[in-house]
Amino acid sequence: MKNVININERGTLTLPKALRMRLGIKGEGQIIAEETAEGIVLRAGVAFPIEMYTDERIAEFDRNIEQVVKKYSFKK
Repeated sequence: MKNVININERGTLTLPKALRMRLGIKGEGQIIAEETAEGIVLRAGVAFPIEMYTDERIAEFDRNIEQVVKKYSFKK
C-alpha cells in the first residue's frame, strides 16, 4: 500500500491512522527511519530507559547483597 504523506516546514510528517494501526504505533510511539539505496524505510520502533550506575550505586548494591547473604546464611 502506498500513501502520500505531506511534510511541513519543520520536517514533521504525519503517518495515516490506518498505517499507524498496522504498525502498532499508538499515541506518541516511535519509528525507525533508515536510509537505503531504494529510499527511506520506516519501521515501528521502541525505546527502553536504561540506568547508568555510578560507583556509589554499585557499592550500594554490593552492601545490600552482603546483608541478604548474612540474613539467610545458615551455619552448620
